[in-house]
Amino acid sequence: MISINKVHHTAIICSDYDQSKKFYTDVLGLTVIREIYRAERQSYKLDLALNGTYVIELFSFPNPPQRTSRPEAAGLRHLAFEVNDLEQTIHFLSLKNILSEPIRIDANTNKRFTFIADPDNLPIEFYEK
Repeated sequence: MISINKVHHTAIICSDYDQSKKFYTDVLGLTVIREIYRAERQSYKLDLALNGTYVIELFSFPNPPQRTSRPEAAGLRHLAFEVNDLEQTIHFLSLKNILSEPIRIDANTNKRFTFIADPDNLPIEFYEK
């Protein structure tokens, strides 16, 4: 059996690099570890951290294909972040003109959660601690 320590990062391909960079840094508050432009691929690679821990690689590529459906397409279903206060999170997002879905309750844990969408319509979940 292999011994996995933790999830190292999640890779996301965006269609508008500047818009997605702004969303993940200015709205979600992730910090930039490094930003690399790869001329041979006409692509940016942005490494982002949450509370000092590397969590997301944000890539840009010319004309990436669109996601086929939301959220039931094969592959990554959504990205989830734990938050301390769901109402405070929703209020902050609303100040940035980002709408959240109605709050739901996880039937297994009785914890509250909601979803928003990133600039490419990738579902982002906020799950209350």
